[in-house]
Amino acid sequence: MKVLFVLTSHDELGDTGNKTGFWVEEFANPYYTLLDKGVDITVATPKGGKAPIDPSSDTPDAQTEDTKRFHKDEAAQKVINNTVKLSEVKEGDFDAVFYPGGHGPLWDLSQDTTSIKLIESFNAAKKPIGFVCHAPAALKNVKGENGEPLVKGKKVTGFTNTEEEAVQLTNVVPFLVEDMLKENGGEYSKAGDWEEYALTDGNLITGQNPASSGLVATKLYQMLN
Repeated sequence: MKVLFVLTSHDELGDTGNKTGFWVEEFANPYYTLLDKGVDITVATPKGGKAPIDPSSDTPDAQTEDTKRFHKDEAAQKVINNTVKLSEVKEGDFDAVFYPGGHGPLWDLSQDTTSIKLIESFNAAKKPIGFVCHAPAALKNVKGENGEPLVKGKKVTGFTNTEEEAVQLTNVVPFLVEDMLKENGGEYSKAGDWEEYALTDGNLITGQNPASSGLVATKLYQMLN
């Protein structure tokens, strides 16, 4: 089984002067969940090369067993430091695609035409497409085969407005994931802030927050079997 992971290349948190990127837990948990089951994983970013880690996800209080494993895993570090360029991968080489979050995707993956076309091709091939936390931002401009927004009429979740308020970035981000999913016609629902919550609708899997990353990966794996 081959799964493509798509990470952000964007590392600027608006005009705050702070850095962002991908959220380590949202990469590490699904990465090991699938890797330990023998899945072959390729990691790509819009720019290729080193994917930026969100410093907020690297603080001592944000560490989990999976992030600790990642930081000791030289092979995984190498993967993150040498990602494939997104324009060099194609849907036909993979069985599924998974997008970890972090705030970065709000800026680049939400409007990256290569990413948009890639998701549309995975969807057209009826292959699993998974997103967690802020990663549903990558669906903002994705269309279904009917030309409507892909999320229209689908059960979806993603980082909540109240969770964004809690991290005090409501006025920094270019848009709110919850609002965007609703505006695109998604049937949005959520659990309590920071609770594990993930939904499947057809081949689309979405998770609410970092705590939901393992559940999304598990649902993705089950869909492949």
